[in-house]
Amino acid sequence: MGPLLVLAILTLLGNLCDGQRKALKESPSLSDRVQQLTDMSLKRAVIRLNADRFRQYVKAVPRNYSMIIQFTALSPMRSCSICRQAHDEFTVVANSWRYTPSFTDRIFFAMVDFDEGEEVFKQMGFNSAPIFMHFPEKGKPKKGDNMDIQRMGFQAEVFAKWIQERTDVSIRVFRPPNYSGTIALLILLTLTATLLYVRRNNLEFLYNRTSWGLLAVCIVFVMMSGQMWNHIRGPPFMQRTQRGISYIHGSSSAQLVMESYIIMSLYGCVVVGMILMNEAPLLPGGESKKKTFLAIGGLGMFICFFSFLLSVFRSKAHGYPYSLLFS
Repeated sequence: MGPLLVLAILTLLGNLCDGQRKALKESPSLSDRVQQLTDMSLKRAVIRLNADRFRQYVKAVPRNYSMIIQFTALSPMRSCSICRQAHDEFTVVANSWRYTPSFTDRIFFAMVDFDEGEEVFKQMGFNSAPIFMHFPEKGKPKKGDNMDIQRMGFQAEVFAKWIQERTDVSIRVFRPPNYSGTIALLILLTLTATLLYVRRNNLEFLYNRTSWGLLAVCIVFVMMSGQMWNHIRGPPFMQRTQRGISYIHGSSSAQLVMESYIIMSLYGCVVVGMILMNEAPLLPGGESKKKTFLAIGGLGMFICFFSFLLSVFRSKAHGYPYSLLFS
């Protein structure tokens, strides 16, 4: 039994060595990998990776290039609207790098879609998307190599700044022409000009204080709700959590786009309630029922929606001491 056991072990070791030698022959060299990545990035700015390509180009060592990878779920059946928005911004940065005169093989942009690389998601321990990671030239990704899109947002300019911090590569973002804002402005000017022409013989509405007051209040609501913050930071419209889809961010240092719309609506309802209470005493004396209805309705709206506002504040600023009807 002894000689047979030794022979079996030697045979097994020989097979393993042959397999390793064969794998080394099949795996491309560093120069070949760099050339293949360069060719793929010239065809498509964001290289699509599956499990095999991820092992071949990202996990393989040695590397003399960095990889900026987006882990996402773009399939319509995944219903990840944030993934699509983030992917569009990520593609803008990748195209800006591909067409820049300083383009080199120092960094490459890639993506792993869940439906094409579920094994990669399991290997990395990811259970959500989108996630953006930097795989450096040497060593494993560090804490700062995982981009915090909840805090930073995912605008192309934010991506470029984060990439420069991780790789010292400066990318000037070039966006494709977008004429939607110009077209919207032209439509607004046309409608305004048409209205002024139709009402050219009666422009008293321009001196209506109520109309100007409502316009001013609407502008205040937009600014108070955080629309300017959304424009600067580019946060996601909503986010997925373990409890499902969330429309309000759980931190006081960040917000979601949908959250700003909710806050604006709540402020508007609070103001409408106050207007109803102020208008009730101004009605003629014979309309007591209408006065009562407006006063009670306005008070109810004010208390209800103000309570919702306090509830939102408590959910964002933990330890916020005030509440009314809702906790």
